[in-house]
Amino acid sequence: MSVNDLPAVNATLNGLSAIFLGVGFFFIKKKNVPAHRACMISAFITSSIFLACYLTYHYYHGVTRFENPAWFRPIYITILTTHTILAVVIVPLIFMTLSRALRKKFDRHKSIARWTWPMWMYVSVTGVIVYWLLYQKFPQH
Repeated sequence: MSVNDLPAVNATLNGLSAIFLGVGFFFIKKKNVPAHRACMISAFITSSIFLACYLTYHYYHGVTRFENPAWFRPIYITILTTHTILAVVIVPLIFMTLSRALRKKFDRHKSIARWTWPMWMYVSVTGVIVYWLLYQKFPQH
């Protein structure tokens, strides 16, 4: 594996994180706390590995620019901007949410998880979208 493989690895990790988040949400709605915990810890680990791979890729590769089609660039920039801002905001929220759960402060955990989960899900899903837009062939007409 080379540095050039990391964007696909990153997209896969983001996709896995979204799956763990979705299944974890399902389990907590069914009051299956052990399964919820396992999914959320898996999402945390997957996202942590993603962050390490992402930083490694951009350290060696630098910036990747979206060029074509030009008409789609403003849409891409909007998706990327919201993704990036929320990716920064979500890190401390994830730690606070996880910390509250691990300390069994479930009321406080639940109150912040209502904000953390949708932002984390958005960041994970848009991470896959950004990968697809940057590295997959965009249909040309």
